[in-house]
Amino acid sequence: MDREQEEMQFLGVFGIYKEACKIIISWKKIFTQITLTLILPLSLIFLAHIEVSDVLSRKIWTNEMDLDQNQVGTPKYDRISDHISSEVSLFWLFKAAYFTFLLIFSLLSTSAVVYTIACIYTSRQVSYSKVMSVVPKVWKRLMVTFLWYFLAFFLYNVLVMMLFVLWVFLVVIPYHDAGIVTGIILLVLYFVGFLYLSLIWQFSSVVSVLEDVRGMQALNKSKALMKGKMWLAIFVLLILGLLSFLLQFAFQKLVVHGWRFGLASRVGYGVLSLLGFVVLMLFGLVIQTILYFVCKSYHHENIDKSALSDHLEVYLGEYVPLKAKDVQLEHFEV
Repeated sequence: MDREQEEMQFLGVFGIYKEACKIIISWKKIFTQITLTLILPLSLIFLAHIEVSDVLSRKIWTNEMDLDQNQVGTPKYDRISDHISSEVSLFWLFKAAYFTFLLIFSLLSTSAVVYTIACIYTSRQVSYSKVMSVVPKVWKRLMVTFLWYFLAFFLYNVLVMMLFVLWVFLVVIPYHDAGIVTGIILLVLYFVGFLYLSLIWQFSSVVSVLEDVRGMQALNKSKALMKGKMWLAIFVLLILGLLSFLLQFAFQKLVVHGWRFGLASRVGYGVLSLLGFVVLMLFGLVIQTILYFVCKSYHHENIDKSALSDHLEVYLGEYVPLKAKDVQLEHFEV
């Protein structure tokens, strides 16, 4: 990151992508090591979840079809019913294990990439061993922020469900045609709220690593940072989201449901999908960190590199965060 801090605010969508590519290519050794250790397993977990979930779901669906063809109370009916109960339990246990490992590797990957880029920005010596020794300490701060984000997201969905029930009883039942129109509007509004919360999480994960805030404070700080650069962040992350959707769609069509292609072809498509997700995840983590610096520059908050460097150094010893006045960014005049 060889740009002046004042110039960061002028980066657009393609400028951010270009900056991310430059960082990854310039420091390809350490990013390759981080990728092989954390991001590759994260991608494997994500794709394996899609495949295994499909297999388990098809087994449950097949047994439910067989169950409907048997009379209630017969030995065969009871046997199939018990089998379905076991498969459903296995399905949800697998889901719980998946989300647990996904969360762990996601937070570890975020911690490693954000810390690495911060070291690059402050011209600190950075090595793979140093990053991996710091990650567990940074991960704890991210976990606190994630729990607050999860609570906010849960409350948001509870509110949406309450509005949905009111919409059904007050609009859909009395006025069917109006219910369709308002339903589309509510769906759009839900998507906007979901996207907004996702943006807050992206920013707060970087804030939790680079500043002396975590949890709700990090979420509030992220809201303040996004002001003025909201549309830029939306476009940047929407493109990444669209690419992720296309990769997942291709994986499901060519690998999960691609029986007609044969085993060798499906394995080849699976490897390509894995490589695509690995690159996309690394690119996304680098981009969200760059967006943080762009927003800081836009708000005319000059990063004190020495203070940030000291903040990063603390992670290597016993973690005692610097005060906000030391780590926070000083304003500069335009």
